[in-house]
Amino acid sequence: MRWKGPALALLGAAAVAGIAIGFTLGNGSDKTLTNASTEAVGGSSGSGSTQAASGTTGTGTGEGATLPQPPRAVRLGHRLLVATVDDALKQADPALAARLIKISHDAGFGAVMVSSMWTPGARAPSAQERLALANVVKGADAEGMRVFVFVWHGLNGATPRTAAARGRFAAYTAALARAFPQIHDFVVGNEPNLNTFWLPQFGPGGSDAAAKGYLDLLARTYDALKEVSSHIQVIGGALAPRGSDRPGTKRDTHSPTRFIEDLGAAYKASGRSRPVMDAFSVHPYMRTSELRPTDTHTASTTITIGDYSKLASLLSHAFAGTPQRGRGLPIYYTEFGVQTRVPSRHRGAYRDLSSPSAADAVDPKTQARYYREALELAACQPTVKGLFVFHTFDETDLAGWQSGLYYADQKPKPSLPDFRRAAAAARAARLTRCSGVTFIRED
Repeated sequence: MRWKGPALALLGAAAVAGIAIGFTLGNGSDKTLTNASTEAVGGSSGSGSTQAASGTTGTGTGEGATLPQPPRAVRLGHRLLVATVDDALKQADPALAARLIKISHDAGFGAVMVSSMWTPGARAPSAQERLALANVVKGADAEGMRVFVFVWHGLNGATPRTAAARGRFAAYTAALARAFPQIHDFVVGNEPNLNTFWLPQFGPGGSDAAAKGYLDLLARTYDALKEVSSHIQVIGGALAPRGSDRPGTKRDTHSPTRFIEDLGAAYKASGRSRPVMDAFSVHPYMRTSELRPTDTHTASTTITIGDYSKLASLLSHAFAGTPQRGRGLPIYYTEFGVQTRVPSRHRGAYRDLSSPSAADAVDPKTQARYYREALELAACQPTVKGLFVFHTFDETDLAGWQSGLYYADQKPKPSLPDFRRAAAAARAARLTRCSGVTFIRED
């Protein structure tokens, strides 16, 4: 979850093992993406597997004959889940919840994700929490939308540091699953690589503490949810895209790169014989809204949408040789947002108007273009299953996040029509063509 100030396939079902796969988007972009993993990254719901670009098929053998070239594999981007993350949909009034969910559906979203916050000592949600979630489930069902819930503990003061506390968190999540059998997707935690949400980050001598503690929470929650239903999808990670990896600072954080490595090491050291997750999620926000989602970070530990190859490779190596799947593990981008400036005619719906937090905001045309680019990238990344926009509606506090398709007064932004078209195309696997496939064998 984003907090500012005080507030809150192309490649079809599989690639070829032992090779890296480079490709470009066939929509005019010159961005080349490479899957640096040394293994297959299957699991896409795309339109068939890629043809190997090896060998020739021509028959010309005369002197001076032109040798035929291997065909360029071109595939439509795979079908993508396009979702919104917005607790504004979680209302005690069922009519209001239904109206806001319908607006989200009409904006182009096929799923909604809302939060449920565990408080220390709780083993089940309150009656008020159950009521609000029931309204989300009912409203989403009426629109044919899938519901995701991320369960978290709020800020770092409530970090479940003991086995007993983590057991109660797991029991709380399982109680949610029993209360709402319609919900099959649970994200565990929120950005545990940041000290805003998880403490401690480091132990003695700079050793890892956050990934080890989070692994225990994830394992307990996985087991509790699977006892409710084996069909529940447990999504781990929910990592922030950046971190310093420097202990002893005023803001100790882990980069997602380091956190994934530490999570794999902790899993291997635990000797666990069961998985801890069915999918992995990351929040691939750019450093500012002015930056294109196609930018990559090959020389740093940052992970955004353009760094898919790095993420897939990290997961593969972190869990290699263990019961936890790393190769081809489904990936969700469960938070992504591009902030827009608020025109004067809409500013009456906002507060904290002097906040400098949204100084990086862009115009709605740019927002629409960046959301489309993000969807195009994700649709060409074989194991990515969905992209979640944070939010449908802007937060009313300008110290918060203004990345919705609607202003805080619930009036649509000029970016809405273009986003709606891009989302519909992504859901139907018609958004983009992923072309220029090359196969580069690794040592």
